[in-house]
Amino acid sequence: MHHSWLMLAILLEVAGTTCMKLSMGFSRLTPSILIFVFYGLSFTALTYSLKKIDLSIAYALWSGIGTGLIAIIGFVYFKEQITSLKLASIALIMLGVIGINLSDLKH
Repeated sequence: MHHSWLMLAILLEVAGTTCMKLSMGFSRLTPSILIFVFYGLSFTALTYSLKKIDLSIAYALWSGIGTGLIAIIGFVYFKEQITSLKLASIALIMLGVIGINLSDLKH
């Protein structure tokens, strides 16, 4: 169940960050309000996940997967430019998340 809370926290964080772009610098009311709603719910879900998941693992997953999803949304939905440097940088973030998770494996 705690991994479900973490996945929910990631998706809510991605929704909140997407609303930041949609708010047009707080000039659009609904996305501006949703930023705070989604981030509040994301932090709540993340807090529940921390009952059983180590902070270092949960935060690395929350931020790393969130970063990757936001990059995909930026490329696909907002038509942001895709460069090889951006792709390589996102790959390094994902490798870091994988590395942190592998370091927690019990032998």
